[in-house]
Amino acid sequence: MPEIRYEGFKMTDLLKKYNTPVPRYTSYPPANYFSEFFTAKDYESALDASNASEPQHLSFYFHIPFCRRLCYYCGCNSFAMEKQGKIDRYVSALHREMDRVLPHIDKKRKIAQIHYGGGTPTVLPATVLKELNDRLLSTFHSIENPEIAIECHPGYLDEDYWQSLTDAGFNRFSIGIQDFEEKVLKASNRKASLLPLETIFQILRQKNAGINLDFLYGLPLQTIDSFAQSISKAIELQPDRLVTFSYAHVPWVNKRQLLLERTGLPAQEEKSRMYEQARKILSHAGYQPVGLDHFVKPSDELYTALQNKQLHRNFQGYCTRRTTGQVYAFGVTAISQLSSAYAQNSKDIDDYIGRIDQGLATVKGYSLNEEEQITREVIETLMCNYSLDWQDLSERLALPIEKIKRATAYNLPRFQEFADDGIISFDENRIEIKPEGQLFVRNIAAALDTLMLHTDKVFSKPV
Repeated sequence: MPEIRYEGFKMTDLLKKYNTPVPRYTSYPPANYFSEFFTAKDYESALDASNASEPQHLSFYFHIPFCRRLCYYCGCNSFAMEKQGKIDRYVSALHREMDRVLPHIDKKRKIAQIHYGGGTPTVLPATVLKELNDRLLSTFHSIENPEIAIECHPGYLDEDYWQSLTDAGFNRFSIGIQDFEEKVLKASNRKASLLPLETIFQILRQKNAGINLDFLYGLPLQTIDSFAQSISKAIELQPDRLVTFSYAHVPWVNKRQLLLERTGLPAQEEKSRMYEQARKILSHAGYQPVGLDHFVKPSDELYTALQNKQLHRNFQGYCTRRTTGQVYAFGVTAISQLSSAYAQNSKDIDDYIGRIDQGLATVKGYSLNEEEQITREVIETLMCNYSLDWQDLSERLALPIEKIKRATAYNLPRFQEFADDGIISFDENRIEIKPEGQLFVRNIAAALDTLMLHTDKVFSKPV
């Protein structure tokens, strides 16, 4: 594969310079800034305040932590499958948590999103998932065509279960493929799909459901060619969205990831070439890049939002201004993402259940001051849309441009360096990230982050 050059720089040179640990910025500030001084009482106050804050739409999240088999690469808060009695107690706790949270939310507000993550949400019977959906949808009205989404492990699901998920109200399915190579999955302790994906697609398409296929690059035994073959096979199925996540090797967070080192991980340069090759294949097939890792069909509303510089992101993932909402999260380790605060539940299942018996399960969080709320808007806009128009942001926030810039770590010499390296263009009015710089959007965002000026936090690399 020939080496790629951008404006006099080799891609390897850019990777050497910019592939340094920085936040993912799925939230601002990142979750490792959350503090134990943030209490359940603080969360209650933030819940009440959220009714007078933007966005007004509601986004609900359920964390289902159980997995039939623990994949070695997973960095999520997941647990081996428990006995049925404990699972039943956990589901009951979800309902009790809703008993405590929902009365704080104005019933005139509308649901834009419901999302299930984990763990593996599809370890629960579809009837249990339907009860959770029905409770929310009977308590609040929803916008037209709300997104009701679930992350699915296809390794254990038969035709009846897929059908029952559509009957439970789900209209978007994120199917965790990770790779089509059996040896890659085996090395990662991942089970391949029980059914042919063609069969799954037929069931879901009959209900006009949206389908995402999720892949992970940087796993043991993956090569540039093998990952390209997996992406090509996925394209043949024509999913609505295809996601290529970069595997983040953070064994200091999850020691289970050390097991992958027995087989060996691809070299950094090979990993970056996996992404570049996948991007080329997807582009040739007509898929459009959205954000850091999503590829969508040109008709997708995410792509329309990107073209209009209106793409948005919350803990549920990329969304439009139509579907975005403040996030109210339920379950162990779940993080609520409100306008003025983040609140995270206990990471231990028994502790979570016990806390919910007494009140809320909040164990840490973060209250954002005015400058941090401004910086969040700046970084989110840049991360999602690869551009930042200071005047547009000023009008949206009803704040002077200079006040917005002062709230961030914006530094003219630093951005001139990005421009000299050929990854952005900028002037006093706007910042535009060039296509060759999009891989390093996290680095550019970090240059706007005052918290990064003096930090002892640990982050993963962009690629």
